[in-house]
Amino acid sequence: MVTLTVNGKSYQVDVEPDTPLLYVLRDNLGLHGPKFGCGLAQCGACTVLIESKAVRSCSFAVSKVGPGKVVTLEGLGTPQKPSPVQQAFIDEQAAQCGYCINGMVMQTTAFLASRQGSPSEREIRQALQNNLCRCGTHQRIIAAVKRAAALMGKGA
Repeated sequence: MVTLTVNGKSYQVDVEPDTPLLYVLRDNLGLHGPKFGCGLAQCGACTVLIESKAVRSCSFAVSKVGPGKVVTLEGLGTPQKPSPVQQAFIDEQAAQCGYCINGMVMQTTAFLASRQGSPSEREIRQALQNNLCRCGTHQRIIAAVKRAAALMGKGA
């Protein structure tokens, strides 16, 4: 049995310690924000936050979470009250197919939480460079990150 705190709730799951966190989140807890993309921690679709740091859950063993608090896309906000980052991505219509957006939102959340002030376009591109998007909504994603920073009081 492994004990996890996910989105503020404690869970006990009966899984092998080396089971990828992504599988536990999706298969055992029914959370579908994190997506299976590549399975190699290279695309970012599976990104979650552990203690406010972006982590690729497809290659992160559930036993490594320990006492850390996991936050998934579902834990950032609600449909009625999305987080500032979620709201910015909605406002900028940053998703096309939407498969990468979980990773983009989670990586953006960690990025903006770790900094002061408004990020430059170069800093945004650098922060998101390892999150892959095949649809090509990159300009809208950058606009969403800038909007989220403004919503969070980090400048325009």
